[in-house]
Amino acid sequence: MARVAKLFTGVELPLVGLGTWKSKAGEVENAVKSALECGYTHIDCAAAYGNESEVGKGLKDVLGTKVKREDLFITSKLWNTMHAPEDVKPACQKSLKDLGLDYVDLYLMHWPYGFANVGEMFPKNPDGTVMYSDVPFLETWAAMEKLVDEGLCKHIGVSNFNSKQIDELCQKGRIKPAVVQVEIHPYFNQSRLINFCQERGIVMTAYSPLGSPDRPWVKSGDVVLMEDPVLKTIGEKYNKSPAQVALRFNVQRSVVVIPKSVTPSRIAQNKELFDFTLTDEEMKTIEGLQREDTGRVCVPAVEVDGKRVPRDKSHKYFPFDEPF
Repeated sequence: MARVAKLFTGVELPLVGLGTWKSKAGEVENAVKSALECGYTHIDCAAAYGNESEVGKGLKDVLGTKVKREDLFITSKLWNTMHAPEDVKPACQKSLKDLGLDYVDLYLMHWPYGFANVGEMFPKNPDGTVMYSDVPFLETWAAMEKLVDEGLCKHIGVSNFNSKQIDELCQKGRIKPAVVQVEIHPYFNQSRLINFCQERGIVMTAYSPLGSPDRPWVKSGDVVLMEDPVLKTIGEKYNKSPAQVALRFNVQRSVVVIPKSVTPSRIAQNKELFDFTLTDEEMKTIEGLQREDTGRVCVPAVEVDGKRVPRDKSHKYFPFDEPF
């Protein structure tokens, strides 16, 4: 079984990377060092995570001594406040400075919609709602294409886009997306979007591949993927954890996974996915865990009349109203 996915440029993207979303200050530097020391070569970052400078410290401690830069694949992401074309390059340069790098291997547009650039990561109107911008994502994309031209990033892609938005980029952009990163796990398997992208030579990356049990808005009583009896039973057969089974499910579909952890033993365990293969029947059984209405858990939301509703649903580029 291959351990990499090939981008349309021929560059290899490791199927397992270290995610850094929700990694707390004081923890992510050591997590990066632990990951690189146990054989990871793929680190997923983002300006919005607020920890790229600490990731950079972890990279600095290892680069040049134990690992060569050209052997790593580092991803960062453009945040919503920086969608105006004139803001894209400074945003990328800020991430590069924080990471201590001359280039990133992949730069993603974090969301298809933008926020107003007024000096805050989550700008608010007087009534408390988000202050949006209406910059078309195609204009943002054109500015990202220039980053490739200038060597600040090797590839560009998107996160949290739907199939229609991805198709628009493919049809109208000069450089097609190399990677699409979205929420994917056994309760939300995204099979239609995966097929759509793979047919177009676009690699899929799964964020929250373990169902994001530590998401900030988790409620008591929410279903926990890692407690699913199907994953536990299959794991017992192979002497693997439910997490390893969930991750193997995706890499066996050639989907990249970026589980987040700051625990060295768990970081090492999350990459031990290539010494077993799920049967076709087991793959179908896991596909059957799909929860159409409740599977997606990573949607920014606000509380209205006691109910959580999508925060950004009113924006014309909100991606989650399409079937996939």
